[in-house]
Order: sequence, then C-alpha cells, then structure tokens
Amino acid sequence: MANIKVLLVDDHQIVRDGIKLMLEPQAGIDVVGEAEKGTEVLALLKDQHVDVVVMDINMPEKDGIIATKELKEEYPDVKVLALTMSNDDSHVRQMVQAGASGYIMKSAGRQELTKAIHDVMEGKHYFSDQATESIMMDLVKNKGKSTVQDEVHITEREKEVLSLIVKEYTNQEIAEKLFISPRTVDAHRRNLLQKTGARNTAGLVTYAFQHGLVNNPDA
Repeated sequence: MANIKVLLVDDHQIVRDGIKLMLEPQAGIDVVGEAEKGTEVLALLKDQHVDVVVMDINMPEKDGIIATKELKEEYPDVKVLALTMSNDDSHVRQMVQAGASGYIMKSAGRQELTKAIHDVMEGKHYFSDQATESIMMDLVKNKGKSTVQDEVHITEREKEVLSLIVKEYTNQEIAEKLFISPRTVDAHRRNLLQKTGARNTAGLVTYAFQHGLVNNPDA
C-alpha cells in the first residue's frame, strides 16, 4: 500500500516544522508539501498528488474554511483534517460543512495526529476530545436536538452532479456533461451520500426533492 501523502497548510513555520518532525518518523506517511496561505493550496494540488491536507483554520487572506470549500469543489477525493488552537464549536461546524473529515488541536501529540490522518484517509471522521465535547455541549444547549440536517453544505458542483443523478444520467454521462473525469463524479457521489445520509441513488433523489435542490420535473 502506498504511503499517505500529506500537505501541511499553516501560516506559522514553527507549527509546520513541528508537525513534520512528528510525522516524518511515521511509517506510511510522507509530508509532500507545505503552504503558509490558504490562497496557495489549489495551485499546489495541481502539481502534487495529495491524499490528506492538514489545514489550519485561522490564516490571513483566505482562512481554512474557505480554502477547504474550494479544495473539496475541485478535488473531492482529497481529505481535509482541520488544525487549530481553538475548540470553538462554530469552527467545528463550519469546517465540517466545508467538507473537512476531521478536527484536531495543535496541542495534539504524535500518536493522535497519526491516528487522525489514518482515520480520515480510510473514510472515517476524526474529532479531538475537545471538539467532541464542544459538539455535545451544543446539542445539550439545543435540548438534544441535532441540527446536523440543517447544516449540510452542498457545493455548487455537487448540486450539478445531483441534478444529473436525478435525471438518471450515468457517471460517464455526467463526466462528459461537466467535463470532469468519471472518478471525480464518483467522488462527488460518495460525498453526497455521506453528507445527506442517503444509502443509495434513490435516497439521493428523495433528498434532492425534499430539500428543493432540484426542480421536480412533474411540477
């Protein structure tokens, strides 16, 4: 199995150096690039294959939330692990909405960081204990009522793919229509299933109509 290729995005050199020192001895993980601004991420991904982006949230010019949204729009297969000093619950929600698969504190040790990277690479979610506690407190304040359904963020590209799924286009036909690869279409489809909680294409179609994401052809 190929090593997991990681891109570090943080505006502080000392933080990037510290993460590299933690990750370099780890078997199965290679740090293949660095960026100090959110504005640099997409350009780097054009030239370098990356599996996981460890993304700082608070950066000048373009923060990690906006950078993550743009990244997931163009590279839906790439996983994002949010990195921050704060466990502010609004940041947790916004990063998940943007497409992040996990959230870890800068105070985390080597073992936790390595586990988080492996978990998100395997398609799981990883949240630090502090972030999990923050989310649970938010649920308590809302009397246990989850607001996840209301917070699902569907990107414009995902809406385009969903619209064509509803019209019963195949992955190949969607790829040709949107000038993207069938693999990218499949990644968007998987992301839609994960975000909406749908189990199959029929579930996606139902979700699309229930939430007004596409026009009902019978209307």
